[in-house]
Amino acid sequence: MAAILPATVMGGSLGETVVKLLGVRADPLSAVRRRAALRAESAQAAAAAPSADRVGFLGLTEAELTPQVAAALNTLVAEVEELRQEVGRLKARLTEAEGLADRDALTPLLNRRAFVRELRRVLTFAQRYGAPASLIYFDLDGFKAINDRFGHAAGDAALQAVAARLRANVRDSDIIGRLGGDEFGVILVQADLGAATAKAESLAGLIEGEPAASGEWLMPLKVSFGVRRLDPADTAEQALAAADAAMYARKRAG
Repeated sequence: MAAILPATVMGGSLGETVVKLLGVRADPLSAVRRRAALRAESAQAAAAAPSADRVGFLGLTEAELTPQVAAALNTLVAEVEELRQEVGRLKARLTEAEGLADRDALTPLLNRRAFVRELRRVLTFAQRYGAPASLIYFDLDGFKAINDRFGHAAGDAALQAVAARLRANVRDSDIIGRLGGDEFGVILVQADLGAATAKAESLAGLIEGEPAASGEWLMPLKVSFGVRRLDPADTAEQALAAADAAMYARKRAG
């Protein structure tokens, strides 16, 4: 593109602008390319203005604003728009990839890494504002027996049934994750220990209320749970360990 511009145009500030704008094709996301996009936006605004305004906007004389220069600037504007669309597509793919990285592969729940991150966020909020929050730690009892008797596909169906019943029976503000294997976590915001314990009992009843289905098999479900009211002094790891210990104590007590 630069070769079609008259020599008189290439010698001044406009020439520098056009050469820089048209010569940065190697890396569409480079800092130079981004600066080119900003310059092309200025050119686009100038091109839309009346002729006299364009002269003042670009610091050109009427003689310098030739049809060839205008065509070059219009090409740059089109390239900038293409670049914007490309960046938008990249951002969308990045958002999708980040979402997939946070999700458990079997269920639509958060994976352990993402759940712990959200737990840290809730703890920080509790430390700052004193807002109550609690953590429930669920364990699916007899999961190995389900796998051994009905097969791994049935085991997956049992885990998906637990995940679905948890999702359907908590608030949008609450946070659910699969912590690994047959263990699940639920963070209840604005819930003290009494409210969280009552909610855990309700969720356990809903999970156990009907068997999970896998093909022709119907598999009874049973869960144990432990509840921890989040202490602002807790780390996420301490909160999880305390809820896990409460769950095992309840399991041992039958």
